[in-house]
Amino acid sequence: MASTNNLFIVLLYAVPCLFSLESQPNERSTFSLNGKWSLVNSNKTVCVTAEVPGCVHTALQEQGLIQDPYYRFNDLSYRWVSLENWTYTKVFTVPPRIREKQKVTLVLEGVDTVATVWLNGKDLGSTDNMFRRYDFPVSDFLLEEENKMEVSFVSPVVYAAGQRARSAYRIPPECPPEVQKGECHVNFLRKEQSSFSWDWGPSFPTMGLWKGVRLEAFDLLRFTQMSSVPLYDVQLSQWTVQVELCVEAVQTAEVQLTMSVPELSSKETLVTRFLPATSRSTFTLHINTSSQVKLWWPSGHGKQPFYLLTLQVQFEGSLLLSTEPKLIYFRTVELVQEPITGSSGLSFYFRINGKPIFLKGSNWIPAHAFQDRVSLDALENLLLSAVDSNMNALRVWGGGVYERDEFYSLCDHLGIMVWQDFMFACAMYPTDKDFIESVREEVLQQVGRLKSHPSVIVWSGNNENEAALATDWFNIPVPERDVYIKDYVSLYVHHIREVVLQGDPSRPFLVSSPTNGLESEREGWVASNPYDPLYGDTHFYSYTADCWDWTTFPRTRFASEYGFQSWPSFSTLSPVSEPEDWSYDTRFASHRQHHLDGNRQMLHQAALHFHLPNSTDPLKKFKDTLYITQVMQAQCVKAQTEFYRRSRSEIIDGKGHTMGALYWQLNDVWQAPSWSSLEFGGKWKMLHHLAQNFFAPVLPVGFEDKEQLFIYAVSDLSYDLWFRAMVSVFSWTSQESVCTQSSGPLLVPGGSAAPVYKESIDALLAGCGNCTRFTCLITFHLEDSRGQQQGPTNHHFPCSLKDAQQLQRPNIKVDVLEGEMGFTLVLHSAFIAPFVWLDVGDIPGRFSANGFLLVSKNMTVTFTPRRPTTVAELSSALTVTSLTDVY
Repeated sequence: MASTNNLFIVLLYAVPCLFSLESQPNERSTFSLNGKWSLVNSNKTVCVTAEVPGCVHTALQEQGLIQDPYYRFNDLSYRWVSLENWTYTKVFTVPPRIREKQKVTLVLEGVDTVATVWLNGKDLGSTDNMFRRYDFPVSDFLLEEENKMEVSFVSPVVYAAGQRARSAYRIPPECPPEVQKGECHVNFLRKEQSSFSWDWGPSFPTMGLWKGVRLEAFDLLRFTQMSSVPLYDVQLSQWTVQVELCVEAVQTAEVQLTMSVPELSSKETLVTRFLPATSRSTFTLHINTSSQVKLWWPSGHGKQPFYLLTLQVQFEGSLLLSTEPKLIYFRTVELVQEPITGSSGLSFYFRINGKPIFLKGSNWIPAHAFQDRVSLDALENLLLSAVDSNMNALRVWGGGVYERDEFYSLCDHLGIMVWQDFMFACAMYPTDKDFIESVREEVLQQVGRLKSHPSVIVWSGNNENEAALATDWFNIPVPERDVYIKDYVSLYVHHIREVVLQGDPSRPFLVSSPTNGLESEREGWVASNPYDPLYGDTHFYSYTADCWDWTTFPRTRFASEYGFQSWPSFSTLSPVSEPEDWSYDTRFASHRQHHLDGNRQMLHQAALHFHLPNSTDPLKKFKDTLYITQVMQAQCVKAQTEFYRRSRSEIIDGKGHTMGALYWQLNDVWQAPSWSSLEFGGKWKMLHHLAQNFFAPVLPVGFEDKEQLFIYAVSDLSYDLWFRAMVSVFSWTSQESVCTQSSGPLLVPGGSAAPVYKESIDALLAGCGNCTRFTCLITFHLEDSRGQQQGPTNHHFPCSLKDAQQLQRPNIKVDVLEGEMGFTLVLHSAFIAPFVWLDVGDIPGRFSANGFLLVSKNMTVTFTPRRPTTVAELSSALTVTSLTDVY
């Protein structure tokens, strides 16, 4: 079995390279057209060199024609770029080894979006879908000397408006909300929907060759796509691998195909026939039953072992084709929707390799408005940040892009389960013949590309479109409603679902998110209430209700979206702003906020429990306000996530058995307020640090219900453990606990949540040095039968911290020391300090803990930088903020 410790191996095979060996085994049959192209606008007033892969905006920035598009108000200033038409041109000479082949195909891996492709004056065809590959035969058009290729792009904004004008009826929404400062009719394009703006991102309707361009030459046949899907037959207790080949053949060819997984002593050879043109064929490799197959597991539940699958094709006794070894992982996935005792609804949870798994994680959005700006290092840092905060799942949201191959390979390697949306979000869509045909090809290609990845555990047809129809987001008149329901069912059920089920028998498919799943299907695919907590998954947002009050949260089967906004740190904002922008009520602060009333909502929620910053120094007040929004967000998402985790084993009034918590959202697309826990550039917000604890495999959760303090033990472990709760009460005036209690031991089954402590909170406080809700706080942790702490220490505030009495400024001092593995920070505090925040500005790296409650006099934290630094630089950059420092 191959080692899973070598990330390099995983990335090496992330993009399977299919080579033609034919008569000269070592000669490549591909010719890359990536690199430098020329780029010109329609009236030829702008002409620059452009890199491919890339886009117009980044080319203009690289050549100094525009500034950083993210700087201040440049998203508005550079709107003209997307309203222009642009042409990419490349002049090249084709090597004889390419021209001498019987067939040469031009392959464009990604064209964004509406364009016409020309070669030596010949119109090869047009493109209108960012999410699919285009192949054009070019053998007859290549010249021996110089060749000229042009890709002429039409403004996506203008094109979308034209498509809307030609539509027989309204397909809502017409335009995004005014606060988003975006463009209209993006739903008429098969393009990244958020590129026209979203409530967390700017409007940059990109154009360009965003993926690679190459020539592929061959004499007999070529593989255009290869995928492998392991399937387990329970009755036979045997694994098979379903290998799918997309083959383009020049002529009929009867070949000998050999598939093998050497480490499992599994090999099969068969004879098959490929007919002229392009076809898809599926072959089955039976895994030797005497071989022990090691299974892929989600992070926190096991390892992620892989094997190598090889494939060879012989023609007339000679080796014709041989693929690079392809990584293959073995695992099963089931979406369980079945009756629950004590409930009228259905369960909704995932079983991986027969084991129910609670999905812990977040939602992924595009990491940049310009995909060519997303480096592999940045991608890896974001995904490692997810795993390092104890996440095991991400939902790739349907308004962005299908991520690159390396993204899914990293998820495979890291054990991150992926809920994969198709790229439709918050809108109705056309269902004319051309649109449907384009979507079917898009889905066919994406399913073929992604289904080999064990990380992908479920397909979902769209984001929130069932809910939009059911709850009438778009004010559709009742007589017209049936037209839109018919279009919805046609697109997602009769076409997308059909293509997915034909192409991938190994995974569940959901028509939408949120959805009632089987109940939505029973109701004709559009449920009367897609947010029903008795079925399926739920999206829930409430910015006015008190987020500390767990009774405001839905006791849902699966929470696939929920969250609260915060601002990023000052070091993230300052490079794209000016000193005049550094106030909460500036034009800049308003401009960056794309969620209606978002800035006010953050302060409203914060003011429920905290004093708002009141410094007379404008800059300090701004920085303090950024801090308090992060405190609010972290505490709100913590409260909601802990509610979902402790609800996994309970049914109350038919509700509960929650088996997933994916908060909105993981990452940012630019420097602005949003729901993210990772800032643009990857810096951890306070929320992400708290997620390390509230997503821990073992977690104590405390809450009040009818004046009683409950503590639950939540366990994701695969084995049972005896737990007792250790409860400590502190006075705000002392770093020594007033008293400590413990519960009796309780056996908590693995994969469950159970109450281990119950006490009247008033009695608890009164029995500890005459504490009151206003003068004391409570901390607690779990210990096993050996007295060893399991999981993090948690806390419960008996009152809002703005009402806490004798809460003092801690005057924290820090000693910074350098060690072999990084830097050590020793904190010295005079008083208990809530929400201690360490910040070293723009020095990239991670603290081992941050945003914490400091109840001891001294605490040690480590900092691991992502670039070389020194004690002097860290000490100079370091700031320490706690709650009482902002008022």
